[in-house]
Amino acid sequence: MTVQAAPAHEGFDALYERLQPSLWRYVHRLVGDADVADDVVQEAFVRLLKRPELSGNAARLWLFTVATNLVRDRGRTTVRRRRLLSAVPTDTPTVTLADRRLEREEEVRAVRQALEKLSERDRQLLMMREEGFKYHEIAEVVGTAPSSIGTLIARAAKRFTEVYRPIEG
Repeated sequence: MTVQAAPAHEGFDALYERLQPSLWRYVHRLVGDADVADDVVQEAFVRLLKRPELSGNAARLWLFTVATNLVRDRGRTTVRRRRLLSAVPTDTPTVTLADRRLEREEEVRAVRQALEKLSERDRQLLMMREEGFKYHEIAEVVGTAPSSIGTLIARAAKRFTEVYRPIEG
């Protein structure tokens, strides 16, 4: 491997063209991942843009030092992240949002089918109770005594459970 001599006042583009391949190889050997090497090399050159006083061999040494430090920092961050993630156990979701929505739609369909099998009065009792109506309000709508609403709702609920077929999980 031969190192080319840098011109006295080498511009950034020329410096990049000359140093990027060897810096990338160096970083890639350190990290073993081409994408990470790309990121580190890019970050090192971005930082070099903020240091216009560096050129030639000084820029080369500075770039390799910065790249080495960036790799080291990434390693620390990775270790810290792994340690934090292992300290807090997470439940990996086994059911996707689409699966949940599909299950919910199937459950709603099963409930509706069961409700259709009930008498209109039983349906009305259960739906009004579910909506939070008070017994005296339900009695007024259904046309019966408020004291019998509890029994009527219990019977309607029993008939519902007899015809309801939940989806198999």
